[in-house]
Amino acid sequence: MAALLARLGALAHRRRWSVVLVWLAVLVAGGAGAATLAGETTTSFSIPGQESTVALDRIQAEFGAGDSGAGAQVVVRAPEGTTLTDPTQAAALQQLVTELGALPGVVSASNPLDPAAPTVNQDLTTGYSTVTYDAGPGEVTPAEQDALRGAVADARGSGLTVEVAGQALEAAPEVGGIGEVAGVVVAVLVLALTYGSLVVAGMNLLTAAVGVGIGVLGITITTGFLELSSTTSILAAMLGLAVGIDYALFIINRYRQELRRGADVPAAIATAVGTAGSAVVTAGLTVVIALVGLFVAGIPFLTQMGVAAGATIVVAVLVALTLVPAVLSFLGRRALPRKQRDLPPVADPDDAAPTTGLFARWAAGVTRHRVVALLAAVVALGVVAVPVVSMRTTLIQAPPAGSTQERAQQLLADGFGAGVNGPITVLIEGPDAATAAGAATPGIQGLPDVVTVTPPVPSADGDAALLTVVPGSGPTSAATEQLVEDLRGQLADLDGVTASVTGQTAVSVDVAASLNSALPVYLALVVGLAFVLLVLVFRSLLVPLVGVLGFLLTIGASLGATVAVFQWGWLGALVNLDSTGPLISLTPILVIGILFGLAMDYQVFLVSRMHEAHAHGRSPVAAIRSGFRSAAPVVFAAALIMFSVFAGFVPAGDATIKSIGFALAIGVLLDAFVVRMVLVPAALALLGERAWWLPRWLSWLPELDVEGAALQRDRHDDRELVGSPG
Repeated sequence: MAALLARLGALAHRRRWSVVLVWLAVLVAGGAGAATLAGETTTSFSIPGQESTVALDRIQAEFGAGDSGAGAQVVVRAPEGTTLTDPTQAAALQQLVTELGALPGVVSASNPLDPAAPTVNQDLTTGYSTVTYDAGPGEVTPAEQDALRGAVADARGSGLTVEVAGQALEAAPEVGGIGEVAGVVVAVLVLALTYGSLVVAGMNLLTAAVGVGIGVLGITITTGFLELSSTTSILAAMLGLAVGIDYALFIINRYRQELRRGADVPAAIATAVGTAGSAVVTAGLTVVIALVGLFVAGIPFLTQMGVAAGATIVVAVLVALTLVPAVLSFLGRRALPRKQRDLPPVADPDDAAPTTGLFARWAAGVTRHRVVALLAAVVALGVVAVPVVSMRTTLIQAPPAGSTQERAQQLLADGFGAGVNGPITVLIEGPDAATAAGAATPGIQGLPDVVTVTPPVPSADGDAALLTVVPGSGPTSAATEQLVEDLRGQLADLDGVTASVTGQTAVSVDVAASLNSALPVYLALVVGLAFVLLVLVFRSLLVPLVGVLGFLLTIGASLGATVAVFQWGWLGALVNLDSTGPLISLTPILVIGILFGLAMDYQVFLVSRMHEAHAHGRSPVAAIRSGFRSAAPVVFAAALIMFSVFAGFVPAGDATIKSIGFALAIGVLLDAFVVRMVLVPAALALLGERAWWLPRWLSWLPELDVEGAALQRDRHDDRELVGSPG
């Protein structure tokens, strides 16, 4: 692979104008395609075939209603000392309902005082109008949303307290806020300090942006043909930008090392792509496999996210292997700081790494005090991981603090109880379904946490009936989730009819249960893959074992810290946390998949240099220190860049992206600075020669030359042949 990639790098150098123009053409074509072919995204998550999802489809078929159109709840509270039935308040309420029904895109708006279907509390002080749109969830236009907010604002002039919540106000999350920009700025500063050149730092960021742009535009084009989640492109952009910067960093760093050795520009580019490029391909492959492997959960929207993000990673790898060397060809020796361009060449890349300084002292301290360092790392990560045992997940997101949605939900909770924000729907199907539903009502009413059960609503043919169960607790509470299970148990033995439990809370429970059951299988898959890959890379059993055990500690600590902040509320102000509650159901499995690729990335780049030094005859401890001095500065910079990019999505991000971005940012820091830079070198120093042991019965395994050692040997042999007499 190293020789093939070296030839690819040489080709990119010779055809640099063609390479740059081809990538620009692809980017422009992607922009044109996105502008003309883009479709709508969805903000809803469901799993086909599950009880709650099937029941929603059945409700649509039997009653001609369901979640096909986005809805909003306009909540109204009468002034203190009055009720909504007072003539003045009733007139103002009727005027509001009339205006709501005439808004653009609105199909209907119910009247809270309608005698046939009243939606007011017992005190007649609080009610709500259900506004239904002809557009689906996430598809209500900004103009239609502004019109709704305007009608609500006008109604407040009558003295009524009016707020609005619901799917109609949902909008697809956007990229490009102040947090994301700050993350990119920090990444540029880290690159500038690493390279000693703003030009090279800008080039690194620009090539990464090209890859991300093409990937995200491709996803946007796909929305014209497939229904994708609104978070898909953001996750792809977040991950693609981070790895795109890092992959370019690894190749540029090796290119600069080759220039310092005295190589000319063409040879330095070919060697950089053949050596660091091999590691980039290996690291990128692990990320792609981990993301595509999300299909094991059996959840279509999660599979789509994984495939889309994986495709963006493939683009990032191709950019690093072709566009980066093409641009380096234009820069030539200007990729080095001015003061280094005329220095005498060094004999070996590792010789350029200082034997003193921060990283040299770090490596010496960790290997000298290996037992203490190992125990400290394990204990620290274990303590941070403790909160993960209390992790809860949900699909229901809390509204932004201080928003009209939050105020509307609070009005509903005050007037009707917290459970009105998460009602549970029971669908009963069979002969004389309404009678069966009525017979089941007393048993349902007797369950814990049930406040009220509405009278059965029969379908037109009488073969189906709906019950609405209002819990006493909020939609994300453990009591409400338990009520879903209790209802299913209560209704399992009904004679002659079939009962299904559905609604937003039930869908959330089903999705969370499916993801939680898939999590161990997926974790076993990625850990097993990591072990096999590292065995092939390092031809050792103990090095991979240390690597995957460190990865497990990273996952535990990352999710533990996320639970402590987002579920317990610790240090919530640091991440601009609006409210505490269960993690979004997608967080654990996505964090495992993404951190797996990044952890293996750091493992390969750091330990492969140690392995190479050991293969050249250095003692185990000396090899660890030499390899650490050479690779740690780049891994350090890469981790800071990853952290900056991921952390940039936290302060102003929506609930889904905020928790995932935080978990990834913390995970990168812990994995790079604790696991790979403390635990791994300490453990390898403790193992000594045994770290590189491979049983004879595994000697047939192929060797993955991720650092291009064979390429280096061939070049060294060629130089000796040219320089030998005769």
